[in-house]
Amino acid sequence: MSVETREHKLDNGLRIVAEVDPSAASAAAGFFVRTGARDEEPRHMGISHFLEHMVFRGTEGLDGEAIDRAFESLGASHNAWTSAEVTAFHGHALAESLPEMLDLLARIMRPTLDDDDLHDERGVILEEIAMYEDQPFWRLWEAVTEAYYGGHAMGHRVLGTNETVQAISPQDMRNWHEARYGSDCITLSLAGRLDFDSVVSRMEDSIGHWTPTGADRDWGKLEHRAHELTLTSDRTAQAYLIGCAPAPPLADDRRHAAAVLAWLAGRGDGSALHWALVDTGIAEDARLEYEGHDRSGMFAAWSVCDPGRIAEVESTIRDVVTKVADNVSDEDLKRARSMIATAVTVHGELPAGRMQRLGRRLATCGDVLPLEEELARVEAVTRDDLRAICDEYPPEPIVTGRLVPETNG
Repeated sequence: MSVETREHKLDNGLRIVAEVDPSAASAAAGFFVRTGARDEEPRHMGISHFLEHMVFRGTEGLDGEAIDRAFESLGASHNAWTSAEVTAFHGHALAESLPEMLDLLARIMRPTLDDDDLHDERGVILEEIAMYEDQPFWRLWEAVTEAYYGGHAMGHRVLGTNETVQAISPQDMRNWHEARYGSDCITLSLAGRLDFDSVVSRMEDSIGHWTPTGADRDWGKLEHRAHELTLTSDRTAQAYLIGCAPAPPLADDRRHAAAVLAWLAGRGDGSALHWALVDTGIAEDARLEYEGHDRSGMFAAWSVCDPGRIAEVESTIRDVVTKVADNVSDEDLKRARSMIATAVTVHGELPAGRMQRLGRRLATCGDVLPLEEELARVEAVTRDDLRAICDEYPPEPIVTGRLVPETNG
């Protein structure tokens, strides 16, 4: 029996969507909240990620340790993540444990947000920020993306800064949860062996009382301006280079051509950048990535190399990336489509992968795109589609950032 997609909306606006696979041995579920760093005020930057942590600190009748034990007693793995646009809480277990795992996930979505817990968790997040600031690539990435998005909230740091995290009060946290975790902001995504009607009935009983808040997203006007920046670091002997250019949004059908273009130019050992820079020994690594977001997108080219060769690497990246659509052969295109299809399919073989893909899509775009249809769209990408993407979204970086050793700065 093939995978069946089912949907239902509770009276309170919460959407339940599942890819039901009777042949699976396990089931996965996740609550995907349509809120992230881009929805935050600058002074509260990082509050979505902070709240993600707080959800696991305790809920009525269960402290953080009891929550972990409860998932373990079900044999369930569980985790959470926050991005610029989505906060997700998810679990994966044997199909027989899904009902109880769902109850537990739903329960922690209404955390106590205790003052002492918030104080303790603040220290954990500040340590996390410090850890990332010690990584040269991450430090450059944050600076480049902030410049790429200008003053737009898409440039907010997901973790926030020391100053903004320190400034978040318990009441700020409660206000954020009340405003952004309404039933109309949440999608429950499931995949694997499950009884969808039973899940709906169970959720009607357990979360049907959650109330909508009417929270919306202020997309604002996104304008990109050319910018170059150079940072120095005493923690590296290498040079890091990142360049960003506009690309199709996630909901745009042209994103499949953008993904194929990025794969051809800079994804792995068979890419044009690998042969031009890595195989020749000019750079340690060189890649081009496509990122699709809600009403925006980005091509990000990056490389790691010897500081003395950074100008050569930058010039080569520009040359290779801007010409890849014209230089691609039919065999190259076929290989890229096959590699993408394999990667997407492997990710979706387990219910956890399908659940994540389904939830991300719904929380960002608001619709369902079955895995099989996405694979068909990738397979349909032509050389003309690649040229059209390059015409509409030239992958020529408009923001370029460099990080070099301090002695070279």
